[in-house]
Amino acid sequence: MAKKNPTNDESVLQDEFLQDEEEVSTNWLNDDDAEGGIEGQLAVDVYQTKTSVVIKAPIAGVDPRNLDVAIAEDVVTIRGERVEEETVTREDYYVAECYWGAFSRSIIMPVSVNADKAEASLKNGVLTIAIPKVVQDKVKKIKVVAS
Repeated sequence: MAKKNPTNDESVLQDEFLQDEEEVSTNWLNDDDAEGGIEGQLAVDVYQTKTSVVIKAPIAGVDPRNLDVAIAEDVVTIRGERVEEETVTREDYYVAECYWGAFSRSIIMPVSVNADKAEASLKNGVLTIAIPKVVQDKVKKIKVVAS
């Protein structure tokens, strides 16, 4: 099938569309990113069950070997890199909304968790991290000593 050549009107509309979208949709194409100056931020859902805090993050296109999940005290940090397999010049894009490159996200836990028993899994491009909550007594009384 032959490729249709755009008319002048279509070409002008395409150029205007690309110009309008450029500011919003091509931030990840900046040269700063190639130099390691900017990291993308990972979108997450964080919720609780009766026993755990659960973090879900869509990471389609990321090799699990390029993922690092760390838990330090009350902060979970997810780092990774989404590698683009083919090189496309900026001028050839119509819309560029997907982020390619290094990304990270740190989440402060809303409750005390047991990092030693955390589990992470990857299914259908969604990373799921389940971290058990620390079971604490509802009220702890202490004895006051006169001095």
